[in-house]
Amino acid sequence: MRKKWRYVGFYGDEVMLCAAIARIGPFSHSFWSVWDRIEGKVWEHTRLRPGGQEVVLDGPVVEIRTPNVRAAIRFGELEPIEVIAPSGKGWAWTRKRAGVPVSGRIITDGKIREVRGFGVDDESAGYHQRNVKWKWSAGIGEATDGRALGWNLVEGINDSPQQSERAIWLEGVPGEPGPVSFDGLDAIRFGEPDEGLVFDFGGAERKRHDNFGLIRSDYTHRFGTFTGRLDGIELASAAGVTEEHAVVW
Repeated sequence: MRKKWRYVGFYGDEVMLCAAIARIGPFSHSFWSVWDRIEGKVWEHTRLRPGGQEVVLDGPVVEIRTPNVRAAIRFGELEPIEVIAPSGKGWAWTRKRAGVPVSGRIITDGKIREVRGFGVDDESAGYHQRNVKWKWSAGIGEATDGRALGWNLVEGINDSPQQSERAIWLEGVPGEPGPVSFDGLDAIRFGEPDEGLVFDFGGAERKRHDNFGLIRSDYTHRFGTFTGRLDGIELASAAGVTEEHAVVW
């Protein structure tokens, strides 16, 4: 079956947000999550049935529409990377941007926040092999010398030695690092054992175990911050996500 999804994330100092719409053949679902980093509160929901839209992803416009949580944010421009990669006997396409300017409004339980910062935009589609497992991280930050950073790192999908979906954006310009390895969801290594990112899990986690017969999924997504070195670039600050997904589709 053809798979298609889009995931967006905003990683701010006070609040983080993710929203996604995914389709597998004729089936579709959406999810969203918001983490208030100041008060430590998390709101989230997954919608599996057709009906009213909780998540709207319309080009640069992103909306969450629920009674307790509403968001209307806009993604700006940033040079993307785009890859077509083999997946078993099929293929996979993806287009990524990390470090995208984001602005808008997030409302949680009546509390209004005007937000401005940076985020990630991930679009993927294809005829992936039936069993896939991957670990993924994306985020934004700043180097100790003040340069703006963004990254998309993966192990297990679209991760060939060259022409992979791995990318690091330095001052808005993407480049491809070499293969990485994940220590669970706690760290990402670039070649040398002591070279990489260390993830500080903030406590906001989205976790699901779904079994629909032909389609089965085990998924963990975590918000947090990062320290260390991004392929040799010393971090002053960084925030984003780590994810682990094992799916039969």
